[in-house]
Amino acid sequence: MAVLSFERPIVELLTRMGELRAAAAEDEGMRAELAALELETARLARELFGQLTPIQKVQLSRHANRPYTLDYLERLCTDWIELRGDRRFADDAAIVGGMARFRGRSVVVVGHQKGRGTKENLKRNFGMPHPEGYRKAIRLFELAEKFRLPILTFIDTPGAYPGIGAEERGQSEAIGAAIAVMARARVPIVASIIGEGGSGGALALAVANRVLVLEFGCYSVISPEGCAAILWKDGSRAEEAANQLKITAPDLLALGIVDEIVDEPPGGAHQDVDLMANRLGDTLERLLVELEKLGPDELAEQRYQRFRALGSFDG
Repeated sequence: MAVLSFERPIVELLTRMGELRAAAAEDEGMRAELAALELETARLARELFGQLTPIQKVQLSRHANRPYTLDYLERLCTDWIELRGDRRFADDAAIVGGMARFRGRSVVVVGHQKGRGTKENLKRNFGMPHPEGYRKAIRLFELAEKFRLPILTFIDTPGAYPGIGAEERGQSEAIGAAIAVMARARVPIVASIIGEGGSGGALALAVANRVLVLEFGCYSVISPEGCAAILWKDGSRAEEAANQLKITAPDLLALGIVDEIVDEPPGGAHQDVDLMANRLGDTLERLLVELEKLGPDELAEQRYQRFRALGSFDG
């Protein structure tokens, strides 16, 4: 299991807690020690992770063990049927999508998908979609509107793939078309930033009525490394760029870019995927209940007004 230097103290405590849980299952006398350790772990996690710098939060959002879209679908949805291909060129494994049941509702789910290990990362293109990935998403968004199904999206990408082939096949047009289809959809849409959200490649799945971000997720027009390389011709100044970009969850909430932050378990989402999925699921269910009270025209108008308000200020 990959461990970042700043999370090592928490990981050690969580490992010890896991050992105590196993022992407490057979010895009731150890439950008091387990409860004390759980409190200490939660306290230390709040203290340590409350002091993380923006670049450390970016690193956490990219953590190799962080749960991906399919990890959440496995825990939140039943009757998952994946639909593949854009019906034009190919199937892009960097975006997964299909139909499922979420807590009693039929929904359409679309999300970025990274891989674990070299083989799967190559298959998923490290979570960087080609145009056909966005055209697959468009096909699913239109399917959702046809059958009046809510849309749940999960965002976790460094950005759309910038390769020559992707540009030749119309990368920017595909992203723009996805944004347009989401903007005019007459069904509830909730987007969740579960890891990193980079540039238009993230926005193409994020034009929603409600946008959530996990506590250590990030969302930006460009990565800190890319920003530093462009502004200062020096990628090593990524930490400085991260400080200026305002890409962490509290900044995003303060700026009105996201509507809500979903707290992560002590040590991050990857330390307790089941708990993280339950927390995210409860939030998604609550928001869907709210949005289902709006009519089709109201949903589209609310989404339009939400995005029109971004970046506005009183002089």
